[in-house]
Amino acid sequence: MSSDEADVLDGIRNLIFQEPSDYYPPPKPATFESKTLQTGEALQLRLVGYNPLWGHHLWNGAQVVTDYLYDHARDLVHGRAVLELGAGAGLPSIAATIWGAKQVVVTDYPDEDLVENLQMNIDAAKDVLPRSANIVAKGHAWGASTEPLLSCLRPGWCGFDTLILADLLFNHGQHTALVSTVQSTLVHLPHARALVFFTPYTPWKFDKDMAFFDLARKGGFRVVKVVEKVMDKVMFKDDRGDELLRRTVFGYELSYEHTALE
Repeated sequence: MSSDEADVLDGIRNLIFQEPSDYYPPPKPATFESKTLQTGEALQLRLVGYNPLWGHHLWNGAQVVTDYLYDHARDLVHGRAVLELGAGAGLPSIAATIWGAKQVVVTDYPDEDLVENLQMNIDAAKDVLPRSANIVAKGHAWGASTEPLLSCLRPGWCGFDTLILADLLFNHGQHTALVSTVQSTLVHLPHARALVFFTPYTPWKFDKDMAFFDLARKGGFRVVKVVEKVMDKVMFKDDRGDELLRRTVFGYELSYEHTALE
């Protein structure tokens, strides 16, 4: 086959197999959620238009754990180093910054759209953040090296005082990786806490959600239930399964067992 014939054949293939310009649906635009904190600050939170990692929702777990941070700010926020995993819009992290956290690192999967969205929400909140605010957005895949996260801490700090995990447990295959990240980032001190808040959006898999805490106990953590709050409505009205469970946010605190601190 001559080069001219090959060029003609390539042109025919392109005509046959190239999708028309309108073949794929346009990307969904970003949406916004308004949230007023207990201390009066009004936040306008940007959510990505769509993401297969579910970053396009403001989850109930994030809203309830934010309330919990406010109620326990003296122990969990004031002067603390805070790390949020799988943050989505970053509501709890931004609130913690406003309420006096010394250092906040807010993370989601290292996808450009997700991390950029977190930064947009930080920037949008600049008028209500304190002058001393120290909050950064980072990409982090659970189970990966946590050195890039720990390197954000002030000199002499060897871990985070408070971790936030809001509505992450439905990723059942990632439980081991999540526990690993908690183990390597939560400072080994008695006051340290990892807050794990979630709703069983697929109630028939509730036992698989709860299996995370079995792994946490095996990993040296004490597990204490601290919240059970029924929301006014379900997040996804067309989903199946027990409606009461799908409206309920469960909150747990992880802390180190005494033997793990020795």
